[in-house]
Amino acid sequence: MQGLVVTAGFWNSHVHFLPPTLLHAEQKTAAQLGSQLETMFTRWGFTTVFDIASVLENTTLIRRRIDNGEVIGPRILTTGEPFWGKGGTPIYVKGFLEANHIDIPEVRSPAQGAERVRQQIREGADGIKIFAGSVEADGILIMPADLAKAVVDEAHRAGKPVFAHPSNQQGIELAIQSGVDILAHTTPDGGPWTPALVERLKAAHVALIPTLTLWHVESRKLSSADFEKGMNDVALPQLRAFSEAGGQILFGTDIGYIEQFDTSEEFLWMSRAGMTFQQILASLTTNPAQRFGLASHSGRVSQGMDADLVVLGADPALDVSAFSKVRYTIRAGKIIYSAN
Repeated sequence: MQGLVVTAGFWNSHVHFLPPTLLHAEQKTAAQLGSQLETMFTRWGFTTVFDIASVLENTTLIRRRIDNGEVIGPRILTTGEPFWGKGGTPIYVKGFLEANHIDIPEVRSPAQGAERVRQQIREGADGIKIFAGSVEADGILIMPADLAKAVVDEAHRAGKPVFAHPSNQQGIELAIQSGVDILAHTTPDGGPWTPALVERLKAAHVALIPTLTLWHVESRKLSSADFEKGMNDVALPQLRAFSEAGGQILFGTDIGYIEQFDTSEEFLWMSRAGMTFQQILASLTTNPAQRFGLASHSGRVSQGMDADLVVLGADPALDVSAFSKVRYTIRAGKIIYSAN
């Protein structure tokens, strides 16, 4: 076949195993789980995903069923349940948690936070997620600094990365001061990022997951003019400033919280922020493999690597939306998705 392009398997570094079709995995057939994993992940070229908020026991069960060959799906890394402080359960997830009988407790002290980190890592977590800034009815609640530092330090003692949901610039400040590794979002409510802030993020070796499509999904209650202005004045300049300064960018979509599975819009937003197709490709492959310690066998097409591959139907060097035109997804040398 001619006109196809082969790349290393894609990483999605911001997903959630929270759709009802993935919850209570012990009750789901292999076909049910595989169908949902294809819809969310393998259909779009993802051979590895990092889940950064879910029910740890459920997500590790899905992972085991994939790893033992029962279910077709990507490699899964997970943080399990996220950490938020007292009063910090985000307002937009309370109803979901209640409806699905999911209990994610608020952390009341640094000691309690550190112990829960140890517990989640013992139970299979590959990283930790904190809500540095939680969206509440009356504004953004910033996690106490001593709690954030205790959680991050305990995760780092175990060699695990920490993600932060920042929400605004105060959340970014807390993330930097506590030693967080990855910002899970840009902050469209926080104004443009100054060169000084970008340099501080770089000096702290913080990576960024832009999740620009998320802001479009969240803004649908607003006018398109308000959305475009917010993107052009804040979100895109934040990504552009970070990218131009050489900050490490990881591709991520927040799938599982939002249901816009098609990745083409995210690639277009990243391009509008000034990222080249090579930089977008790195965000999908070499950057996450390096960030999460798997660069020796993932992220590149080379002898001795994992044979995680994506075959595209068009050339992303000509049109970045071609990254979404997946013909085959191959994990460890086996086809796990075929468009034919």
